[in-house]
Amino acid sequence: MSDALDQAHETPTATQAPRALPLAGVRVLDVSQVMAGPYSCMLLGDLGADVIKIEPPGTGDQTRGAMGFKMKGPDSMGFLNMNRNKRSVVLNLKSEAGREAFYELVKSADIVVENYRPGVMKKLKCDYETVSKYNPRLVYASISGFGQTGPWAGRPGFDLMAQAMSGVMSVTGHPGGPPVKAGVPVADIGCGLFATYAVLGAYIGAKNTGEGQYIDASLFEAALAFSVWDISEYWGRGTEPIPLGTANRMSAPYQAVKSRDGYFVMGATNQKLWLQLCETLERPELVDDPRFRTNPDRLAHREVLIEELEKSFVTRTSDEWVESLLAVGIPAGTMYTYPEAFESEHGQHRQMRMEIDHPHEGKVSNIGFAVKLTGTPQQVTRHPPLLGQHTDEVLGEIGLDAAAVAALAARGAFAP
Repeated sequence: MSDALDQAHETPTATQAPRALPLAGVRVLDVSQVMAGPYSCMLLGDLGADVIKIEPPGTGDQTRGAMGFKMKGPDSMGFLNMNRNKRSVVLNLKSEAGREAFYELVKSADIVVENYRPGVMKKLKCDYETVSKYNPRLVYASISGFGQTGPWAGRPGFDLMAQAMSGVMSVTGHPGGPPVKAGVPVADIGCGLFATYAVLGAYIGAKNTGEGQYIDASLFEAALAFSVWDISEYWGRGTEPIPLGTANRMSAPYQAVKSRDGYFVMGATNQKLWLQLCETLERPELVDDPRFRTNPDRLAHREVLIEELEKSFVTRTSDEWVESLLAVGIPAGTMYTYPEAFESEHGQHRQMRMEIDHPHEGKVSNIGFAVKLTGTPQQVTRHPPLLGQHTDEVLGEIGLDAAAVAALAARGAFAP
């Protein structure tokens, strides 16, 4: 199996005809902007779906120009990192002609993903209730900050608000410190992931029954769904979770610790590992210390425990300790920056940085595929599209000839 994984991204030989990607033939209409929706649709595109990004004329997706930084071309790196394997069609859904073109696209689609504020798509007459009449087998996912119903449904939803209002920020940072959000957009990306699995499940269901369905996904619920460890403490013991820095609320020691030249992370997560750690540190007195005999004891005295361990850890460098601990089976790791992680020997082996060709940028970096399929490895077949690059091409595929497209243009289908 390891050989198969190592070969997952290799080009098939002349005697190995490439197999179609799992979602080949599936058409997705990506009516979303910024992060959660575009990320979800990019994952579908990576698996072979024909993802058609429906963008408003003029500006397109907000992340093209208004967010992040640009290099050579008009689009930001943020956009380029979330929109590969898509085609771009410009449509003014506020116009009757634009909606007519959208309805025609819906007829040929399997999946629609949108992330406008609740009520906007209904106002545009592009909501599930409306468009499913054109395609009853359609799977339609709406992504929003707080869901389509409930007291907070109408609020603008961004990752920061979802992290704060879901409780994520209440357990992030150090005890007694100011509020800290997770350094990465866990609500946005998490919601994109949850939406993707729901879309694929609903698509399989539609293949079996011929009936599509509506999916309501939110950043708030995605962030809450990550709380399995933290809320367990509250529901099980009645103890409200608090920030613990890098520590773990279920076992100790399991966190970043100070060494001679900085910090590294380690975890003695069971009694066997704890005893092995004491032996490796040559600290037998810790084994018999009543404050540290069991995991509950160590959790109750976490701060003094780390103080005792760091008396030993500060005598050597982080790399030296990581090597020594790993040699005896104790989980440990170096703290890397993002550049160090992507450029590490392992990051390179796992192909987590790729370069794709782009008409404006030349070679542009993209994050590699987070999971590897050995039989049908994902591929980058399309660079992040230029705004409206495929409008004529896609509309032609659904039967609209040049005259029909020109008539739609005259009625404002593609103009602001």
